[in-house]
Amino acid sequence: MSSFKSKLILWSVRNRHLFRYPFRREIVTQDSSIEKFRAECLEGAKKFNRVPENLCVESVEIPGNPPVYAEWIHPIGVSKMPSAGTKAIFYTHGGGYVSGNCMDHRNHVMKFVMDSGISALLYDYRLAPENPFPAAMEDTLTAYRWLLNQGVQSSDVIIVGESAGAGLCLASLLAFRDEGLAMPSAGVALSPWTDLKCTGKSYQKNMYKDISILGSWEVWSKYYYGSNDPENPWISPLYGDLSNLPPIMIVVGDHEILLDDSLSFAEKAKNSGTEVTLRVWKNMVHCFPLFSPLFPEATQAWNEIIQFIRNRLMDAGH
Repeated sequence: MSSFKSKLILWSVRNRHLFRYPFRREIVTQDSSIEKFRAECLEGAKKFNRVPENLCVESVEIPGNPPVYAEWIHPIGVSKMPSAGTKAIFYTHGGGYVSGNCMDHRNHVMKFVMDSGISALLYDYRLAPENPFPAAMEDTLTAYRWLLNQGVQSSDVIIVGESAGAGLCLASLLAFRDEGLAMPSAGVALSPWTDLKCTGKSYQKNMYKDISILGSWEVWSKYYYGSNDPENPWISPLYGDLSNLPPIMIVVGDHEILLDDSLSFAEKAKNSGTEVTLRVWKNMVHCFPLFSPLFPEATQAWNEIIQFIRNRLMDAGH
């Protein structure tokens, strides 16, 4: 049974339209303003972006065409920049591929760093619709290669993402393998978007149970894949070869629009021989662990994720 706190908080988030004019749920269409959505995300993040005294945030410009802006977030007393022996979280942020950057995801990543004790590389990638696929993947490959080129061993890296960033996290594992790059020790995907054709039954079944903006997945997917085939595995990892991948943890709520994306990917990956830890949480919504510590289910799921990260890096022989 869900906790009272989770019911209250998730009801408030799901029905946030009742607290502001025009008192109806927001619906994304082709005419919706991406700029407005980006501005709202940034404005909301400003309240939580203070860097704690026990952490440092170092700005990095990663050489590339174009260069990639990144932030190296680390505990005080840990190397200011990644180097040989460094353990690292490689973080792929969410935002539907149309929004998101280091500024509005720093708070999430700082919490990963504080609770795991492991430094993280958070990076910007080019966004759709101005920069459709393969721009985000190109920037991801640039950032990952840079991290390895600093002397960091792939066995000391874990790739983590949420929402569209979790889909990018899983697609990146396919890309790293296909490009012949050394693979991270594991991947962690919170509510991953694995099918940009949006074919899962949960897109309709959970439409009014989830906290996602109505219509967003169907509209933003087209912005991202553009003129490309949405079944390209680097776009929709569900359609790819899921063998020869590192262990993967997937966390999802059963009230999510993206529930079937997680279930289908996990089943296919397991059948391909990939080790998958799938946690499906009853009555939970999109990316609910990020609500930790506001209600017990989020806190428990968050702690499991942190433990998985720490265990995987320790299992790598360190």
